[in-house]
Amino acid sequence: MLRVRLQPKSSTDRLEGLARDAMGRTYLKARVRAQPEKGKANAALEKLLAKAAGVSRSTVSVVKGNTERVKTVHVTNVDGKTENALRSLLMDNS
Repeated sequence: MLRVRLQPKSSTDRLEGLARDAMGRTYLKARVRAQPEKGKANAALEKLLAKAAGVSRSTVSVVKGNTERVKTVHVTNVDGKTENALRSLLMDNS
């Protein structure tokens, strides 16, 4: 499970690293070009995270916060390679 703060309607699709909210909870910052309508931005986020982690798009899904900026994203079928990719992703962006 990952907490992600999503910025739709950006000029580019990218992950921007880790940040903390006012409560001290950590989240990954992400930007996507897609509009926040009909799930387009969520789908773009899923695709972006899947590509960065080196997994198929079908294993990444927004499970909470569909209409909010901060989302909970679940990655299924995590093997050792995927786990290492996710850790690297979070460490490289911190």
